[in-house]
Amino acid sequence: MTLLWIKTLHIFFMVAWMAGIFYLPRLFVYHASTTNIAVKEQFKIMEKRLWFFVTPFAFLTLIFGIWLIYLYGMAWFVASTWLHIKLILVLIIYIYHFYLFKLLKQFADDKNVHSARFYRFLNEAPVLILLVIISLAVVKYV
Repeated sequence: MTLLWIKTLHIFFMVAWMAGIFYLPRLFVYHASTTNIAVKEQFKIMEKRLWFFVTPFAFLTLIFGIWLIYLYGMAWFVASTWLHIKLILVLIIYIYHFYLFKLLKQFADDKNVHSARFYRFLNEAPVLILLVIISLAVVKYV
């Protein structure tokens, strides 16, 4: 029963985290598109609050994921090739998460160098990675 609760919490925090990091680049799209100083300042507040709101979910996702691996055991971990691929993709998502922080800091310092189009692409790209991660976790094939 503990395993199922740990898995539930892992999935819950992952969903909450993904919702936030899918929305943050969308805020960047709008931020990069505006020239209104008051609107830019409002976006800075929204972006900062969102990043700091979802970052604990990233860490909780990691904690519960590691706990799951521990509960399943080392023999299972070694034999689960699908999990090794998933973990590489998850690492990419964590890198993406902290890259968003770098971009947030650039906006906060009024040093954005990217177009709204760049942020649209940035907003959509991780969706495909998430699809592969979920597919690996559900199908467990590889």
